[in-house]
Amino acid sequence: MEIYMNIMSLTAVELGKRIKAKEISVEEAVTAALDAIEKKEKLVNSFVTVDREGALKRAKEVQKQIDDGTLTGPLAGVPVAIKDNMCTKDLLTTCSSKILYNFIPTYTAEAVLNLEKAGAVILGKTNMDEFAMGSTTETSAYGETKNPWNTEHVPGGSSGGSCAAVAAEECVFALGSDTGGSIRQPSSFCGVTGIKPTYGTVSRYGLIAYGSSLDQIGPVAKDVTDCATILEAIASYDTKDSTSVKREDYDFTSALVDDVAGMKIGIPRDYFGEGLDPEVKAAVLQAAEELKKKGAIVEEFDLSLVEYAIPAYYVIACAEASSNLARFDGVKYGYRTKEYEGLHNMYKKSRSEGFGSEVKRRIMLGSFVLSSGYYDAYYLKALRTKALIKQAFDKAFEKYDVILGPAAPTTAPKLGQSLSDPIKMYLGDIYTISVNLAGLPGISLPCGKDKNGLPIGLQLIGNCFEEKKIIRAAYAFEQTRTYEHSPLA
Repeated sequence: MEIYMNIMSLTAVELGKRIKAKEISVEEAVTAALDAIEKKEKLVNSFVTVDREGALKRAKEVQKQIDDGTLTGPLAGVPVAIKDNMCTKDLLTTCSSKILYNFIPTYTAEAVLNLEKAGAVILGKTNMDEFAMGSTTETSAYGETKNPWNTEHVPGGSSGGSCAAVAAEECVFALGSDTGGSIRQPSSFCGVTGIKPTYGTVSRYGLIAYGSSLDQIGPVAKDVTDCATILEAIASYDTKDSTSVKREDYDFTSALVDDVAGMKIGIPRDYFGEGLDPEVKAAVLQAAEELKKKGAIVEEFDLSLVEYAIPAYYVIACAEASSNLARFDGVKYGYRTKEYEGLHNMYKKSRSEGFGSEVKRRIMLGSFVLSSGYYDAYYLKALRTKALIKQAFDKAFEKYDVILGPAAPTTAPKLGQSLSDPIKMYLGDIYTISVNLAGLPGISLPCGKDKNGLPIGLQLIGNCFEEKKIIRAAYAFEQTRTYEHSPLA
């Protein structure tokens, strides 16, 4: 058992090196992860589907390809978990919703395919807020995921299953998706590192859509090196995704240097006002001090329009969701109600029984803002606000390389606290959603703990296509501390 525990405490890059050096076989690594899942799942509930048979079969294939020199990349043989809103051929993909309880895709999402090409071994699919709608992983049809630091608390969301699985060391790394902070906020709550790349960097082909103009797939791992390495593997130009961008440079790992001398870092005053927990504030500002000591130029500035980000985001995201989720109607796939009279009644009953209350709330809100008479007043106004928010960031990035702030206003709340007050849950996204509205890259990494021992996350935001700057700043800060394993690790 001891060897398994050690395997799961390694980072993805370290494990990849050991597999390449023949110190650990791919089968040993995958078995270690599957055993960890079996042991901890009752406590964490971070997986919806575990593909034990498929993972062990794939481990043998990958081992052969490593041995014959076909696979040479840093992630070859490393076990990974995939958020359950990315299609995986022949493997159940539910979006943690009753409406997709039996959906087995006939193809695999491009980002997941890229990982498979790199030799990663898929363990299974992680729990999430239903259709990625939520900030706590409590809206899942498969029960709530728990935070490995304290199982009475939420792991954050909507990629809570992926972040909890990494923190509990049930997998070595995971993929999440980020529509308004869904990688960065749970990474912050679970004490792991997560990157939301620039919009268009990672293909959305095969990602079941929530808000198409906002969604982006990204990595969740123990440290910045892993995240940069994984991002390098999954990022690609894809003709199957009309929003995919052909980038000149995908060499994210070259930014892993401990050097921020002369780097200009801006701290928005607006992010440190009321609503921010004092312990979170202190930890984030302390992180800024550490970067200052390393030669970065840190100063405060005013980032306007912060208070308009949440209403603009929820109007746009819900409008897109109401349109995207129209395809789940009980006709071609997924859940269909047992008894119905005629087609319309079948649509209504299938959707009423198949969707959870948070998803219904957002579909109704979205349908309302898109309805005639309200379209101009809400949806168009939100799009104009989105453009203004992008301009405010453009202006900030004329002066600064990186913007530094908290990833969330508090540490992880207790289970059951957020769902009673959806508005409060929505306000929890205040520091993350502007990044999605403006299509920017952002990273969240651990920067301390509160008095209850719950992790605090630091967020670094970069300009479009400048992931390297946030990776560099994050890597330099990370050198000042050691990775802390959660009590369940």
